[in-house]
Amino acid sequence: MEKHIQLPLTEEKAKGLRAGDTVYLTGTIYTSRDAGHKRMCEALERGEELPFNPQDATIYYVGPTPAKPGQVIGSAGPTTSGRMDAYAPTMMSVGARGMIGKGARLPEVIDAMKKYKGVYFGAIGGAGALLAKSIKKAELIAFEDLGAEALRELYVEEMPLVVIIDTEGNNLYEEGRAAYLEQKK
Repeated sequence: MEKHIQLPLTEEKAKGLRAGDTVYLTGTIYTSRDAGHKRMCEALERGEELPFNPQDATIYYVGPTPAKPGQVIGSAGPTTSGRMDAYAPTMMSVGARGMIGKGARLPEVIDAMKKYKGVYFGAIGGAGALLAKSIKKAELIAFEDLGAEALRELYVEEMPLVVIIDTEGNNLYEEGRAAYLEQKK
């Protein structure tokens, strides 16, 4: 099913998504990779606040390239989500609900998604220039020393994604494989 979602990703909106849905996101998202996630989780352990409000936030696992003249951002393709698996449950525990990346997630992350009503969106790897076209605004908000991995606030319009894992733990990667193997029989 095709859905157009206006962010933030509330629990109600998240619960309406199913693995396999094509989704077009519009609104504010945040970028972070493993180094940024590590810093944010360490800050939470110290009782500090995050550089953004994580409630109902969506985090894109991306390290965009520098913008060329006249562009908002450079190529912005997803990175492998497994790098954030150690941090994702903590981020969801403080309110983050959406994650955008590529690749499989660990069972602990899927358990946290079911507990906190999170959604994992897949972005097409290798399509960073195309994905960047949906990014209309980009602002550095923390961890400038991390370069491409710095924390950024992005405003996106109709960012094309697919729900890989929904709030109930349904997993498109597993369902697709099972359907293929069944058809192959």
